[in-house]
Amino acid sequence: MNSVPSSVAQPSRPLTRNDYKTLSLSALGGALEFYDFIIFVFFAAVVGQLFFPADMPDWLRLMQTFGIFAAGYLARPLGGIVMAHFGDLLGRKKMFTLSIFMMAVPTLIMGLLPTYAQIGMWAPILLLLLRVIQGAAIGGEVPGAWVFVSEHVPARYIGYACGTLTCGLTSGILLGSLVATAINTLYLPTEVIDFAWRIPFLLGGVFGLASVYLRRWLHETPVFAELQQRKALAEEVPLKAVLRDHRGAVVISMLLTWLLSAGIIVVILMTPTVFLQKMLGFTPSLALQANSVAIVFLSIGCIAAGALADRVGAGRVFTVGSLALGVSSWVMYHNLQAHPEWLFPLYGLTGLLVGVIGAVPYVMVKAFPPVVRFTGLSFSYNLAYAIFGGLTPIVVTWLLKDYPMALAYYVAGICVIGFCVGLYLLAKKR
Repeated sequence: MNSVPSSVAQPSRPLTRNDYKTLSLSALGGALEFYDFIIFVFFAAVVGQLFFPADMPDWLRLMQTFGIFAAGYLARPLGGIVMAHFGDLLGRKKMFTLSIFMMAVPTLIMGLLPTYAQIGMWAPILLLLLRVIQGAAIGGEVPGAWVFVSEHVPARYIGYACGTLTCGLTSGILLGSLVATAINTLYLPTEVIDFAWRIPFLLGGVFGLASVYLRRWLHETPVFAELQQRKALAEEVPLKAVLRDHRGAVVISMLLTWLLSAGIIVVILMTPTVFLQKMLGFTPSLALQANSVAIVFLSIGCIAAGALADRVGAGRVFTVGSLALGVSSWVMYHNLQAHPEWLFPLYGLTGLLVGVIGAVPYVMVKAFPPVVRFTGLSFSYNLAYAIFGGLTPIVVTWLLKDYPMALAYYVAGICVIGFCVGLYLLAKKR
């Protein structure tokens, strides 16, 4: 029951037009859904002003705003597990479509919410509720997308498909950054507070609903369809089987998710503000431009890492890629103060090498059999992201008090973990 159906496990056909359509629609939907999830952070300061009392201290207002943002991360495991449970029992496509609907509608409503001045404490309460729904949605979207595309393409293209999908997710961060830049460029600060802050949320909601419509044209995965036809679906709660029979796969998947979350959070999200602006004195516009370059190269790196995993195996990708990322990030963090002119090439190269995360889903989808694949991947990914995604900014910020190069140390430590996982995969010939 746990084996991959023979008719879909080892096809030798090339990628077809339908495969590319599936990849394109999945990556587009993933980018727009990740945009919806991340756009909140780009307008956190404005949201804090509008959704909390005016006499509240600035630090407390910002802390509560980021607390609402963090609530989305905390909701990921529960949402991911529930949606994955039904994804393994009812079908990948249904949950894949539901996740983007659950993201688009709250984002649209956020753009229409009354502020604290209009409805008082109901404003932050409603914002928190919508953020929790978003977190549950993203918890189902990312693992669901990886499973969906990997079960559509031939086995020898799983890495490329997952890398392309991951590229779409990282592109959502870039889209959020570009939209935030445009809003703050086109409108005065008073106009942003009055009405313009709503525009990115309304856009995200509309685009998300358009993606829901586009996903109607996707088909159920051949792997799940054959499991359904053979009546080989899980006979018990999928999570129970995962925890009993696939603990090793869970551990490896969680370690790789740590690598993924650290690469995104530290190198892409924290470095522009915490390191480039506060520590080195780069202007916000220059830091944002360099960050955009890094994200573009990150997206390219995700596709390259996934494609290389297909050709040479994930073990080699993680041993070489983690070592290269460790060296590149160490050079960047330790040399930019003396050589600010190296900002764009060093940040771009480091972003490209963070793209090693594009091979993470390749390992994860292969680690679990189809009958519990969605649940196993979702449980491992979301639990690890909730822990490491939530603790990483706190730990790094705390270390910065005594160690100015804390970002470099943290990334280096994570690269050691990635290198060790790569050696393990090599030993297992994966």
